[in-house]
Amino acid sequence: MLAAMSSEPEQQIGVGTPDAFQRLWTPHRMAYIQGEGKPTGPGSGDGCPFCAIPGKSDEDGLIITRGESVYAVLNLYPYNGGHLLVVPYRHVADYTDLDAAETLELAELTKRAMTAIRRASGAHGFNIGLNQGSAAGAGIAPHLHQHVVPRWGGDANFMPVVGHTKVLPQLLADTRRMLAAAWPGAEERPAADRPAAD
Repeated sequence: MLAAMSSEPEQQIGVGTPDAFQRLWTPHRMAYIQGEGKPTGPGSGDGCPFCAIPGKSDEDGLIITRGESVYAVLNLYPYNGGHLLVVPYRHVADYTDLDAAETLELAELTKRAMTAIRRASGAHGFNIGLNQGSAAGAGIAPHLHQHVVPRWGGDANFMPVVGHTKVLPQLLADTRRMLAAAWPGAEERPAADRPAAD
């Protein structure tokens, strides 16, 4: 029995042999596991969420900021709090498909994302990367997106390592507001969300 546990484990009928483990139920993750919301085909009109998100308000789409060619949006299934994606508006699957302006702005928004996350949460480091194709782990392979994942010393605790569960301390809407306020240049933008893109 773990010393930190305050009571005996509860026996639950029909769940197998009782043990000392407690369970953290996360049924919302089933949407991710089953692929809910993933595109049904390779085209931009085939249910691509990254094509649909810019048509929503910043709050509804969890958009942090919009650029000319790319935008930054929170990951619905974050590895860590503040995990965001930098996404081109154009529906392209491969990094080599980006034009020069898209490549430049993707890099610039990635730098600004790091600055905003450091301001808002004091991140110690980052994992930044592109998963190219489903074989490389891309959850939505038909639409390129770069991950910006904040990291802190000691953030790989027992929950993800042993329990395969990530505990996130903040709701996505609150994280979006915090990062949008910390975004470089946010003080020059109007307080209200920008209107949805056409």
